[in-house]
Amino acid sequence: MSLTIDNVTKRFGTHTAVDQLSITIPEREIFGFLGANGAGKTTTFRMILGLLNPSDGEISWDGKRISYNVSDSIGYLPEERGLYPKLKVKEQLIYLGRLKGMTKQEVVNELQSWLKRFNVTEYENKKIEELSKGNQQKIQFIAAVLHKPKLLILDEPFSGLDPVNVELLKKAVVDLKEAGTSIVFASHRMEHVEELCQHLCIMHKGKPVVHGSLRDIKRAFGKKNVFIQGDFDMDFLTSIPGVVKCKKLSEGVELQIENEEVAKVIFHELQNKGFVRKFALEEPSLNDIFIEKVGASYE
Repeated sequence: MSLTIDNVTKRFGTHTAVDQLSITIPEREIFGFLGANGAGKTTTFRMILGLLNPSDGEISWDGKRISYNVSDSIGYLPEERGLYPKLKVKEQLIYLGRLKGMTKQEVVNELQSWLKRFNVTEYENKKIEELSKGNQQKIQFIAAVLHKPKLLILDEPFSGLDPVNVELLKKAVVDLKEAGTSIVFASHRMEHVEELCQHLCIMHKGKPVVHGSLRDIKRAFGKKNVFIQGDFDMDFLTSIPGVVKCKKLSEGVELQIENEEVAKVIFHELQNKGFVRKFALEEPSLNDIFIEKVGASYE
């Protein structure tokens, strides 16, 4: 089952929020969906969920137009959290699970399994408002996956979590994918996208500016990064042809270069200048690509 967005446009009056977007999200994969605030991500998600109708184009899941008939097979973790603060965790999730067609006992069984997995079994009968932001986020995640959706949309799923809990949720996301769930994943953290996603789309002002497999996107970008650690002044490296950018680090420099041939020249120029502790040639990061395509840092 794949999700197909075919030439979709969404207008609000004179403002075009999504402009002729066409992507296919493969089955059993984590698809990265990136863009600065206002790029059109949330509007796209709301159209996938059937909460908004496209002005033009069509969205289909498994070849069928998305409607309330298929909404029970979709899970959604919104960027804006939406749990009822005064309700207890168990009450909250029984209510949400019943809306998705589950029986009370099915919800309780799934809930207890997830609470155990996330090491928060003691919160089952606590009010949402009594939990920390990180634990509220875990409950919100459970609410999105409780009914075993075939398609899962995760909008900033790791926000508010410490590194240990990020790893816990990441493992859960990968396990869901391997169990057959198709996942659309939006994040401001480029390293998470690089780690989890094989394919991605970067949106800018409603249009896709980069779209394809992560490997092909990096290869097409062409530029490479060179990291050099040493105890001597490296300012002279910026004058070497093919060096595009230079960023000073606490123990050296990070250079962006046009191609691998430039790295050979740099390596040669470093001879007899001083002791080089590290010289590493690396692929461009997704952050490098995003900044070049969208023109703004995405931290």
